[in-house]
Amino acid sequence: MKFLICKAKKGTIWAYIIPISILAFFIFLIFLALFNLRVTSKSQLAQFIHRDITQLKNILEKIDKECKILSFDYQKNRINFLNVPQKLPGSEVGPMNLAYPKNWKGPYLVDNPTYLNKEYLVVQTNDGYFITPGEKVKLPNEKIIGKDIILNKEANISTMMTQPDKLMFKNQPLAVKLNIKATAKPAPLPLNLLQ
Repeated sequence: MKFLICKAKKGTIWAYIIPISILAFFIFLIFLALFNLRVTSKSQLAQFIHRDITQLKNILEKIDKECKILSFDYQKNRINFLNVPQKLPGSEVGPMNLAYPKNWKGPYLVDNPTYLNKEYLVVQTNDGYFITPGEKVKLPNEKIIGKDIILNKEANISTMMTQPDKLMFKNQPLAVKLNIKATAKPAPLPLNLLQ
């Protein structure tokens, strides 16, 4: 005895409905998976940035507490110095000037964190110091640092951290403020040390 689910006559549309339906279903699943991957990966990238900048903030604030950060050399300073070993030849490590370099307990990290192979920055603004992703980095919100987001001395990074089209993605800030009292330029040496 033969059991037939559907017996279609040759040349009718019914012969094609089931295969077309199965194909459409698989195409829909692939589209759904790709869409989910794209959205999820952007959220994960934002989480990676947030994790890195939080870690860098904690390390730099610890260095400030132990070594007293006097200043940074530039308005935008690459964070590429946290793997420097304990013995410092002077009071400067990377672009950072320290009051008590003997208290340096490096290396603080084995490798300096990067995002898309670009080093994070310590950016000086009129409102203080911030840690941000590096120049020319494309953020998860499709904005590019240095092109869409300008990080100059007048930049209001605190406000940008609350704007989805700037330094925030899905309620995740992509920058963080440093709680340090460094100055713009290294403090001058006392006169008795200059003689």
